[in-house]
Amino acid sequence: MDQDVESPVAIHQPKLPKQARDDLPRHISRDRTKRKIQRYVRKDGKCNVHHGNVRETYRYLTDIFTTLVDLKWRFNLLIFVMVYTVTWLFFGMIWWLIAYIRGDMDHIEDPSWTPCVTNLNGFVSAFLFSIETETTIGYGYRVITDKCPEGIILLLIQSVLGSIVNAFMVGCMFVKISQPKKRAETLVFSTHAVISMRDGKLCLMFRVGDLRNSHIVEASIRAKLIKSKQTSEGEFIPLNQTDINVGYYTGDDRLFLVSPLIISHEINQQSPFWEISKAQLPKEELEIVVILEGMVEATGMTCQARSSYITSEILWGYRFTPVLTLEDGFYEVDYNSFHETYETSTPALSAKELAELAGRAELPLSWSVSSKLNQHAELETAEDEKNPEEQTERNGDVANLENESKV
Repeated sequence: MDQDVESPVAIHQPKLPKQARDDLPRHISRDRTKRKIQRYVRKDGKCNVHHGNVRETYRYLTDIFTTLVDLKWRFNLLIFVMVYTVTWLFFGMIWWLIAYIRGDMDHIEDPSWTPCVTNLNGFVSAFLFSIETETTIGYGYRVITDKCPEGIILLLIQSVLGSIVNAFMVGCMFVKISQPKKRAETLVFSTHAVISMRDGKLCLMFRVGDLRNSHIVEASIRAKLIKSKQTSEGEFIPLNQTDINVGYYTGDDRLFLVSPLIISHEINQQSPFWEISKAQLPKEELEIVVILEGMVEATGMTCQARSSYITSEILWGYRFTPVLTLEDGFYEVDYNSFHETYETSTPALSAKELAELAGRAELPLSWSVSSKLNQHAELETAEDEKNPEEQTERNGDVANLENESKV
């Protein structure tokens, strides 16, 4: 009993996710600056997330149309060919069984015998008749007769099911071909984001452009900050998403994307970059995900393009090189300079520190003068308290001078 009481109790710690183990407190964590930042969204817009341990796989079958559309082209074409081949073989087998059971195979050259399907003398001919029936080719060599009611019923069933298969597979191929994902490839983002001053305010900026002449209708831009955080209660939130305001309240997030545009985010008190300076930026483990979406003018389908910027792709103290020039009667966009930047004079302080300096610079006339007056008054009162006798003597001297002046 004593040994049981005195024996140490083994406390099993809960198993934390990888991000939680990586983002432990600093005194036990590894050097974050040496770890490579794992992207949440790649530069080409694909999400770097893999779904594992999905047990409810039957849900994919309930939405079989979307499942087929999302498959890669090689699997989609394989399924397309297999569906038609299987249905042709299945109904060809049934046509052959009907002819075999009725005895048509035994009376192939008997002119007095009326078969179910004329000129059907084996499985190959039954398979060809199945293809003609389902695809409505109708060569006219093999024809069903009116003396075969089971054949008539099978013909109706195959015609209806063939129409359903055609509608499903052709519709799937059409949707896959017309997907707006390819349209998103002509929407480009700058390879770097920049931080510099604009209208006296520190701003985070990146550039977007459309390579096609057909425009994106109702284009809008959004930005998200992806960064793990730990709450005050100790809860670890991996890949926490925070909105980055790129003009939501002013309507600047609604784009008329005819020429490349520079999207600007003002770093103010509501910004997650409020306290980040130039020296602190490389130490941060964050990712900015930008999402551009709108309707394709030619098809009316919704299109979405994505990209991301990690800390190594954010340039402090740079601006984008202008790409728009005025030519004879039109504007020309030089996409060779789309990703180019140039260095500009930008303070290395954070936006919070710049705001504090600006606040101090506005106070020197009122604050410093009043403070000095108060300090002078305090010194005088202190001297008066220390030397009351000198003060009375001074008062007496002043009184004598007044009396002498009166005389």
